[in-house]
Amino acid sequence: MKTSFVVFLRRNLAFAKLAIVSNLEYRLNYFVDAVLQPTITTGIEMLLWFAVFAGAATTEIAGFGREYYLSYALWGAFFARICTSWMYESRMIQEIDTGSINSLLTRPMSYYEYYFSQLMGYKLITTLVSMLVPVIVILIFDLPTHFKRLPLAFALEFYYLILVHSISFVVASSAFYLNKVHSFTGAKNLALWFFTGELFPLDLIPEPLRSTLIALPFSAGVYVPVGYITGRLEVSSVWQSFISITIAIVIVNSIGAVIWRKGLKVYAGTGA
Repeated sequence: MKTSFVVFLRRNLAFAKLAIVSNLEYRLNYFVDAVLQPTITTGIEMLLWFAVFAGAATTEIAGFGREYYLSYALWGAFFARICTSWMYESRMIQEIDTGSINSLLTRPMSYYEYYFSQLMGYKLITTLVSMLVPVIVILIFDLPTHFKRLPLAFALEFYYLILVHSISFVVASSAFYLNKVHSFTGAKNLALWFFTGELFPLDLIPEPLRSTLIALPFSAGVYVPVGYITGRLEVSSVWQSFISITIAIVIVNSIGAVIWRKGLKVYAGTGA
């Protein structure tokens, strides 16, 4: 039992290292992905909230001042980048479509863990560098942030990544049955853009829809961790999100397991 766990751990660490080495190999691409793009996104988000407050001619919206929304925009753009997996989701779909998945099915590992470990490795190296952008801006403009709350916020975010990958696995598994599955990725990303709170803080939505959206596990992608570190939410909201994510992981993975097993039975495997 212990030996099996050690083998499992070493195997997945190797997958994570593969993602790190692969992404660091192309330094310009990594710089754009980890530094340039987050900087541009952050700048646009901040300009939008400056314009909102200037147009509204007010000092507060829903009980929070401009500095809280600027801080939310900074951290929101940062956490939103962590909780996306479209790149690996697209690779999974492409491998099933083209038949190149054949070489992976014969290896002593699961398709789910192979890409999950790579996703975690990739997110680790990009997060460590991208985090410099919001931290520097927060310190320069003295925007509200509880830095001591960051560890729990990151724990929630990376736990949420398990759910994100599970959803991607379900979408990719649909390629066994359907063509043009990439359109599902686009539709899912647009929906999560709203449900996570990346577009705007979910507490700006009127009741009863507000409570429903916050209770969903998707709010743990942006709204809950960002609200927690900026002072909009207390720790109880974080623990509620952990529970919500756990329930969603069980449900989504159960669906994914069924779709995957049945998909393998109809899979012809005539590709590369």
